[in-house]
Amino acid sequence: MAARISDRVGGLLLFRVAGIPVLLAPSWWIGSAIVVAFYAPFVDDLAPGTAPGVGLLMAVLLALFLGMSVLAHELGHCVVALRLGLPVRRLHLFLLGGSTEIMRTPGKPGHEGAVAGAGPAVSVVLAIMFGIGAMVMNQDGVVWVLVFQLAAANAAVAVFNLLPGLPLDGGRIVRAGVWAMTGQRATGTRVAVVGGIAVAIALVAWALYGVAEGAEDRWLRFGVCVLTAWGVVVGARSELASERRRTWPAGLTLADLIRPVLQLPAESPVADALSTSAGRGVVLVRADGVAAGLLDTVAAEKLAAASPFAPAEQAAEPILPETVLLADEPGEEIVERVQGTAAWQFLVVDLEGRPAGVLHREDLRAAIEKGV
Repeated sequence: MAARISDRVGGLLLFRVAGIPVLLAPSWWIGSAIVVAFYAPFVDDLAPGTAPGVGLLMAVLLALFLGMSVLAHELGHCVVALRLGLPVRRLHLFLLGGSTEIMRTPGKPGHEGAVAGAGPAVSVVLAIMFGIGAMVMNQDGVVWVLVFQLAAANAAVAVFNLLPGLPLDGGRIVRAGVWAMTGQRATGTRVAVVGGIAVAIALVAWALYGVAEGAEDRWLRFGVCVLTAWGVVVGARSELASERRRTWPAGLTLADLIRPVLQLPAESPVADALSTSAGRGVVLVRADGVAAGLLDTVAAEKLAAASPFAPAEQAAEPILPETVLLADEPGEEIVERVQGTAAWQFLVVDLEGRPAGVLHREDLRAAIEKGV
């Protein structure tokens, strides 16, 4: 039985694929209910003589198969991302489709394009498979209608996702192409965001055209297109904001941001360690020369208030591989690491592994906001 997980990740945990959670958002039920409500009455028109209740059953099956098709699309992204060494946080199925949350930005344009293209490629394969199935079946009855509709739906998913605007897969492919030509990922993002706005405008225009022409499906088209356009605009703005947050300010060096580092014995009284730090990063070192961690000033203040002579090591934050930065590490990789790691301070070491300073998350965030 699926179990609900925390609201922070949002949705119902269906299962895990290679340890990656697959989540079903509450909005998926809304989308499926809409599919059932609009599709069930059409079954009898498409397959005259359908028995009562069969139309409803076919509509429910269509909604379920569409959900599985979207899942297959997202698994395409997931598999390629993992093959390229990009960790995946989760897969999400929701009202208008799905998303694959990759924890690290692709470092090469080719990787970005490969991950983006994998999803539509899966949808194309599914469309061909269902299409062949519809061709070899007797072209009557509700089962043929269902298979044909699934072929058409997967083809539509592939075509729509390849539209050249973020946050769609086609927009990511555009970004990868511009990135490859200019060497600037940010430039690719801006171009693809413009494409996303163009896609949203086209969707709204098509919806209004249907209303003006009195098309039979005008109100369904209007609702779906406007909702989709809104999602595209929100996603495009989110992509642009994310790009700005990860862009290393021009002319800034890591040396401009890091705080001086001080090494103290791990057994030093916590009150003394606090007073000695004076805005510097503190590496607490045990008697055997092994670093116990970085002094966590918030924890140290609480400990000092209760027990000022307690060893400072009791207020140490462990030094983990992901919280160690190289002094010559590229700026965008530093931003990526800091934003993807749940820590507020990072130890910066030189090429010989010696502590060179401490970077605080808020110092980096302030520099990026000032640079933007």
